[in-house]
Amino acid sequence: MNLRELGRSGIRVPTITFGGNVFGWTVDQATSFSLLDALLDHQLNFIDTADVYSAWVPGNFGGESETIIGNWLQKSGKRDQIILATKVGKPMGPQLKGLSARYIREAVEASLRRLKTDYIDLYQAHDDDQNTPLAETMSAFDALIKEGKVRAIGASNYSAERLAKALDVSAKLGLARYETIQPEYNLYDRHDFEVDLVPLVQKEGLGVINYYALASGFLSGKYRSAEDAHKSARGNGIVEKYLNSRGLGILDALEQVAHEVNASPVAVALAWQIAQPGITSPIASATSLKQLNELAVAANLSLSTEQVRVITDASAY
Repeated sequence: MNLRELGRSGIRVPTITFGGNVFGWTVDQATSFSLLDALLDHQLNFIDTADVYSAWVPGNFGGESETIIGNWLQKSGKRDQIILATKVGKPMGPQLKGLSARYIREAVEASLRRLKTDYIDLYQAHDDDQNTPLAETMSAFDALIKEGKVRAIGASNYSAERLAKALDVSAKLGLARYETIQPEYNLYDRHDFEVDLVPLVQKEGLGVINYYALASGFLSGKYRSAEDAHKSARGNGIVEKYLNSRGLGILDALEQVAHEVNASPVAVALAWQIAQPGITSPIASATSLKQLNELAVAANLSLSTEQVRVITDASAY
């Protein structure tokens, strides 16, 4: 398994990150346990979740994904084999949001309890909080690292301007810095990351674990007409956003290369991202062992220069 470092953290991860947003949403605890077991069999031991997952499901309140992972860690005893990332900042209830020092302290303790662990490998700011001074936020994260509760910190959904300011604050105050950024990036949604963030990422040596790597499942190729919207809970939104001439052109290129390398479009779409400048480990989810096998193929799939070009040209914006 190829490993890449998360920024300058010293933490090395596989080239595919497993997205834990499905736990407590589209898969129950028993299925989640089987997926987690299989992840280790495939050496895909980097799992990304968040405290707010999956609050959007009727009857949920947030914390469901972390709780399932924690239950599996307790049952399996395999905490030392997992690299675990979670996030703080999205609303978890009245007054329970943001990146103030008080709330970060409160939220990390809650996440540690749910995860049934005494440390988090990568703790991420889920959203920029412009109502809290960056010095306060970075000092709070720095304290967690010094206490051994967190190994490294990262950011999600930060603009390049705000990320650069956060890095500058850390440097000037001698605080731990964000080692990773988690932006939206896939073959359809390329512009913002490539234009705004790549120069900063490469200059600062940051790790990138991008979300929506499969465009909510569109890049699997199973959505080719409006009638396909029924194929998932997210189907209507997928069809509305991606089902157009550019989207279909991307699917055609993926299928062409998939045929050449004897892999699925999912594996090819992820392999293309792994080959892109600045990308460390795209985040992708699976709800079945079959889908998980496709992620494992992607982590070990090398595309030729020509195959990368075909896909890049088809997805040009």
